[in-house]
Amino acid sequence: MRFVRIAPLVARALFVSAAIIAAGAALRAQHLDVTAKLQGFDSYMEQLLRDWNAPGIGVGIVVKDQLVFAKGYGYRDYEQKLPFTPDTLFQIASNTKLFTAVAAGMLVEEGQLTWDKPVREAVPSIQFYNDQLNSSVTLRDMLSHRTGVTRHDLIWFKSPFTRKELFEKLRYLEPQEPMRTTFLYNNLMFAAVGEIIELKSGKRWEDFVRQRVLTPLDMNATTYTVAEMLKHPDHGVPYREKRDSFELYKIPYYEDTEGVAPAGAIISNMNELSHWLIALMNDGKYRGRQVLPSNVLKATMQPAISLPNTLGEGLGYWELLNPDYGMGREIASYRGRLMTYHGGDLPGFHSQVSFMPNDRIGVLVAVIGDHAAPLYNVVSYNVYERLLGMDQTPWSQRLLQVRLANKKAGTQARSKAGQDRVPNTRPSHPLASYAGEYENPAYGILKIGLKGDQLQFGFHEFKFPLSHFHYDRFDTPDDEQYGRFSVNFGTNPQGDIATATISLDEADVVFTRKPEAVDPKLMEKLAGVYLTPAKVKFPVLYQPGTGLSLVFPGAPPRRLIQVKGLQFRTPQFADTIYEFVVENGEVKALKERDPSGELTYIRQ
Repeated sequence: MRFVRIAPLVARALFVSAAIIAAGAALRAQHLDVTAKLQGFDSYMEQLLRDWNAPGIGVGIVVKDQLVFAKGYGYRDYEQKLPFTPDTLFQIASNTKLFTAVAAGMLVEEGQLTWDKPVREAVPSIQFYNDQLNSSVTLRDMLSHRTGVTRHDLIWFKSPFTRKELFEKLRYLEPQEPMRTTFLYNNLMFAAVGEIIELKSGKRWEDFVRQRVLTPLDMNATTYTVAEMLKHPDHGVPYREKRDSFELYKIPYYEDTEGVAPAGAIISNMNELSHWLIALMNDGKYRGRQVLPSNVLKATMQPAISLPNTLGEGLGYWELLNPDYGMGREIASYRGRLMTYHGGDLPGFHSQVSFMPNDRIGVLVAVIGDHAAPLYNVVSYNVYERLLGMDQTPWSQRLLQVRLANKKAGTQARSKAGQDRVPNTRPSHPLASYAGEYENPAYGILKIGLKGDQLQFGFHEFKFPLSHFHYDRFDTPDDEQYGRFSVNFGTNPQGDIATATISLDEADVVFTRKPEAVDPKLMEKLAGVYLTPAKVKFPVLYQPGTGLSLVFPGAPPRRLIQVKGLQFRTPQFADTIYEFVVENGEVKALKERDPSGELTYIRQ
């Protein structure tokens, strides 16, 4: 036999070529195996579209470190009949959260943050509702929804608030449950972590994630805003189903994501989202490079708080068992297999990113249509069962029954709306007395306008007419997408319309009427020394930014809160009014009125 010596460079080239050929053969075999196991999947998906009246669905499957299946079903634009493709951009909504948790973890790896020490040690500017939260809340608490503070979504939803403003509103959010005892989903905490990332890195959350995650993962079409998404020819269009029929209609894109971008702004497609899923499934490696820190991914997988078995306890379906939340993702057993996953929901777009770590199978699902949102679970579970050779659970039939029952119940419930209305009542005041701006420190401004003989409701971007219901309650029309807002006005002890109460999120929210602004120069004039009828002197103090306060001898200062015009009250008593008397631009006196009478204090 004749031996031929091969040059080292040629030998290496032949070795690499052989490796590529072998890898290609293995990948082809992998594809063939998946194709065989997905026998009948296309017809299954077509049936889902029909049964659920769903406009379009995208599905991606990752096995080990390869995207082995990516396909769209139905339409990315139902009206124009444009097909859903693996390149169709869609809002992934809360699947953004794991990107934020990983980004924060990169700063933990660098020593700028910690998972389990009070976050205020690293970020002194963050302020929660009370001292207990300030001294206890950790980054892990914020990223695992275990602060005890409930979601308060209507603070940010369709609001103008910036991320910094939302960050500063944390101080007004009273905890509903003790810390680390109850899972309470909270988008605002993720928005705050985005602000923390900027404070510690000096880069906007968007720029940090782009530079450290998206670019290394070749996610170049992935973006953050609907305006950028619409520049790409292949993008999804949001739809939903009429409440009382099966008619589909187009809805506006949800675009007000800047404030809570770290909780839900990322827009991607099946092909690029698979790069992220490959890295998650392979300890942070993508195409041979360590893009995401392995320790950070392990930390996000670590169970932080348990969730209830709602499917089992509520419906008797026990395939999904004992879910926990880590940081930006859930962990559960699905039919005895470890699975990690997260859903994402914004108007018109719904998604799920999941994988089974021990089986090295991952599934991506995107659904267009609010009414069809449960399909991201239905499809994911079906894919896993097919690939693992399990019998197929009838998830579609189960959840379709729930959907149709809820749809029918909703129609019946709306037909009974207003049955508690008390007939033949009138508002306590002329309509003009209700008009004005009302403020809540967390939720912002409620604007009540008057147009002709009808009040107008303005809250964030919600604009509706208000109609009298009974007494001092006024309701908006029953909106197809958002339902009704009901406003109950309240008076102060002086009989003025002073508050507006609306049920928002999980509780009643009270908005207090904002008085007309007083010229700061006049406020300064009101400060001075006054004399009681017994000739006792006391000062009224003025401090810019804080306002006026009374200092009676021997008593602590009492802050004066403007009620209207030059009338003020203290925080302690609403039925006591302090009114300054001004004549010809000169401050003459201060009058104190309560239910017992009136006293006059002369200005010295």
